[in-house]
Amino acid sequence: MATLFSSSDAVVKGAFEENFSKSCPGTHFKTSKDGQIWYLTLDQVSDCGFMTKQSYRFGWYSTKLKLVGGDSAGVVTAFYMCSEVEAGPLRDEIDFEFLGNRTGQPYLIQTNVYNNGSGGREMRHQLWFDPTLDFHTYSILWNSHQIVFFVDKVPIRVYKNANHTNNFFPAQRPMYVFSSIWNADNWATRGGLDKINWKNAPFVASYKDFNIDACPWKNPYPACASSTTQQWWDQYNAWHLSSKQKIDYAWVQRNFVVYNYCLDTVRNRYKPQECWLNPLD
Repeated sequence: MATLFSSSDAVVKGAFEENFSKSCPGTHFKTSKDGQIWYLTLDQVSDCGFMTKQSYRFGWYSTKLKLVGGDSAGVVTAFYMCSEVEAGPLRDEIDFEFLGNRTGQPYLIQTNVYNNGSGGREMRHQLWFDPTLDFHTYSILWNSHQIVFFVDKVPIRVYKNANHTNNFFPAQRPMYVFSSIWNADNWATRGGLDKINWKNAPFVASYKDFNIDACPWKNPYPACASSTTQQWWDQYNAWHLSSKQKIDYAWVQRNFVVYNYCLDTVRNRYKPQECWLNPLD
């Protein structure tokens, strides 16, 4: 029986240039001598990002990331998926955003889901470790039943498909995978009160072990059909958390949730449909 995590070979292999395109000057994207670690730099000249050349529909998406150390207020490092290269107004999107902070204050992780250009599904978590000291693994599981955000294989958020008619669940369009570091000091730290201190630039985020085990899209249809459930990430075990994962998830909910849009009655007069679902079902 398949487990939730696969040891199969990832779809993405080989050199960076074979699988990704970068969107920054060469001075802002560097690699280690062996090419295994990628360094993205933000300064007053430019931000930096990269994206997959291939788009995917459903699968497992993961990277190891070491965040900017020291005073990182206003800096956002992102690992996310988007259906449109230029993040157009009708996009689907699944986001990990790491919100920098003043020295000594914890990083916040913001996750969000967009469907057809609408978002507003933010959650924010603190972490149980310092993400600037070493690499940690951040992963997204996406199938037609749920989206799960993982930190070091611990599920921190479960976003269920409320009705399988895609009222607010991105399921129809393929997405590219992106990573970036950029200036978001108009909102990222204390609602934009703490601005970037450019004296601390350059700000560098480090990536390694990028892993995509997913269904590649080839117009007009995906190269693999999710309805056959031949892939581990679209089989029954991946539709729900395991018993161990439910325990880990409950621990995160008790101790590390900072904001949950489902509980924001000021912002949401009526609770969104997916908020009525039990993420442990």
